[in-house]
Amino acid sequence: MSGPSGPILTKLNSSSPIAIAPFRFDVTPPLGHALLGGLVPPAIAIDDELEGIGYILLTDDAPIVVCVLDWAGLMNSTHLRFREILANAAQTSPERVALHCVHQHNAPFVCEDTQQRLGPSTVFDPEFFDSCLTRASEAITATLNHPIAITHVAQGSAVVQNVASNRRVDRDENGHVRIMRGSSCDEPELAALPEGLIDPNLQTLAYYSGTQKIVSCHTYATHPMSYYRDGRVASDFCGLARKQRQAEEPDCTHLYFTGCAGNIAAGKYNDGSAAARIALTQRMHAAIVESESHLKPEPLQKVAWQTFKIFPESRPPSTVDELGATVGGAEAPRIGKILHAFWRSWEAHTQSEKPSEISALFLNGIAQLHLPGEPFLEYQLHAQSLRPDRSVITIGYGDGGLWYIPTADELPRGGYEATVAFTKPSIDDQLRGAIERLLASE
Repeated sequence: MSGPSGPILTKLNSSSPIAIAPFRFDVTPPLGHALLGGLVPPAIAIDDELEGIGYILLTDDAPIVVCVLDWAGLMNSTHLRFREILANAAQTSPERVALHCVHQHNAPFVCEDTQQRLGPSTVFDPEFFDSCLTRASEAITATLNHPIAITHVAQGSAVVQNVASNRRVDRDENGHVRIMRGSSCDEPELAALPEGLIDPNLQTLAYYSGTQKIVSCHTYATHPMSYYRDGRVASDFCGLARKQRQAEEPDCTHLYFTGCAGNIAAGKYNDGSAAARIALTQRMHAAIVESESHLKPEPLQKVAWQTFKIFPESRPPSTVDELGATVGGAEAPRIGKILHAFWRSWEAHTQSEKPSEISALFLNGIAQLHLPGEPFLEYQLHAQSLRPDRSVITIGYGDGGLWYIPTADELPRGGYEATVAFTKPSIDDQLRGAIERLLASE
C-alpha cells in the first residue's frame, strides 16, 4: 500500500480562476452486441441511448477529469486504457481521471483480458469499443475550446422514497444469507422483509458560474436496474431520471453516479414490471429535484485532488460449476465459464502487481471519493462517519475488475455477492485504510 500522491491544494485567485468543461458522447452498442459481458442475451433493441458524460476541471495544476458511462462495467487493463484516452485528450495524467459506470445490466461490460480468454466478440465488439474511445477523445477536445469559469460550488441532499433495499436481509439463525433479494422480487414474503441497511440520501454536487448552474452531479447507492435480460438496451430508471432532469435544464450538464451499492437494490419496491420502472424513475427524479432545491452556492475557495494505491489479492477462483450454480438451469455451464474467465482475469491482474487506484476530489469542505468495484454500502457509511460535520460523497463502480467487495465479516456469510467476490478479505482493511488516509489528507 502506498501513500497519497498529487497536489494537496489548488488555491483560487483573481489571476487563475477555476474553469470547467463539460462533455458527453454516445456509447450505445449496436444491435447484436453482447450485454453484461455475455452473461445476458445480446442487444435486440435500443429502448433509449446510452451516454458517457463528464467534466474537466481546469486549475493551476494539471486538469482533473470526472466521467461516468451508462455501462455495466469497465475492467482491469481496459479501465486503465479508457482513462489514458481521457487523460491524453484532456492533457493530464491517468491518475487525475476518475472513470465510473452506472452499472445498468442491459449495457456493455468491457474487459479485454476476459475476451482473450473466451474468444472474439464474446464480451464486447472491439470496433465498437474503439469508436467509443474516439468519440470520448473528440468530445473532450471540443469542449476544451469553450471552458466556463467556475465561481461557486454547492451540495444538497434528499431522501429517496421507496427505492433502495438491502439484498441480504433473508438470513438463517446463524446470520448466513439464504436468498438474495435482487434488483426485482416477485416473492411476496421476501419483498415484505424490512428495507435493511441502506443510505436513504441522494446527494448532489453542483458547479456554478455566477448564478448559473453549469454541472450537477447526483449520487445514490442502489443497483440501477428495474428489469433486464431481455436484450433491450436501456439506461434504466436511474438513467431515465437523469435524462428527465437534463431535458428540464438543458443549459446544465447532469451526471448520475452509483454509490456503494454492492448489497443494495430496488427489490423490495420492484416487481420487474414496466410500471415499476416508471414508478422508480419518478421517485429518483423527485429526489434529484428536491436535492437541488437545497443547493446553497458558496464561493469556491479551494480544490484538491488526492490519489491512493492499494494492491488487493485475488481469492482462489471458484470452479466453473460453483459459479454456474449461482444462476442454475440450462444456462449454468455457459454462465459459469464466463464468470470464471472474469475471475481469472482479475487474478492475473493482481499477480502482475498492478494497483487499484482510489481518488478523492475536495471542493471547499466537500469530499467526493472514487472507489473501484462493487463496494458494499458499509464502506460508504464508514466514509461518512469519518467526517460527520462535512459532506462526503462516495462513488463506486470504478475499475470493475474486483467485482463485489463485501466487508470482511460479510464474506463468510454467503450469498451471491460472496460467491463472486474476487478479492481476499484483506481488501476490507485496505479499502477502509485508503478512505481514512484520503479524508485525512485534506
